[in-house]
Amino acid sequence: MRKTDNLIIYDSITTFNLLEIAYVKPLIRYKNIGKSYVIQQAPFVVPTTDGKLIEEHVGRVISNEPGLSIAHMVAPSGWSEPFQTPEFDEYTMLVRGRKQIEIDGETITLKVGESLLVSKGARVRYSNPFEEEAEYWSVCVPAFSPDLVNREENAES
Repeated sequence: MRKTDNLIIYDSITTFNLLEIAYVKPLIRYKNIGKSYVIQQAPFVVPTTDGKLIEEHVGRVISNEPGLSIAHMVAPSGWSEPFQTPEFDEYTMLVRGRKQIEIDGETITLKVGESLLVSKGARVRYSNPFEEEAEYWSVCVPAFSPDLVNREENAES
């Protein structure tokens, strides 16, 4: 990390595997407006192969923050993930569309304006079996990490 003219520049190279995709952490810039806060100028767009948009605004990749991650996501119609048993709490706030969540054997549909907490250790699968996109914000505590998500890559139920 370097500091120059009110900018904090994270320029270390970090490689990790997310959904079987290796990627390199880019040069990330934060504008330090005073000493009590930092403005994040552009989210890190996580490369995916399933059509889902993931923009990390705060977290391990974009800001080297292990305690919390905040991401904006858009899941296309027909999208789904494998079951997982994360080692973090995940809060989801739905902005547009609907999102289906299977939690410990129960299936719920999250609707616009609703939010949900899935506690760490729950067996969960997120999906969008609906015709419209699902746009939402996700907050993970501690921050999302591929090492903490514990995906069941070949499990269907």
